[in-house]
Amino acid sequence: MSIESAHSFLTRMKTDGDFARKINSCKDFGARWALIRAAGFDFTAEEIHAAQDGLSDAELEQVSGGRKSVKWEDLIKM
Repeated sequence: MSIESAHSFLTRMKTDGDFARKINSCKDFGARWALIRAAGFDFTAEEIHAAQDGLSDAELEQVSGGRKSVKWEDLIKM
């Protein structure tokens, strides 16, 4: 697990619309996390929090699919 993987995930969410739509369309935590892992990403909740600290509000909105807030604990419950 690594913060580099978390950064890569956030970058892909911002730059790959199809990937972001797939992730954001998962209603179930297990399905969402399985899709993230199948795409080759491996990070902890702490690592994704650390990676998101460097994002602007506009970037956070892109990654979160336009939601007002990003709850990474809903994305990755350890």
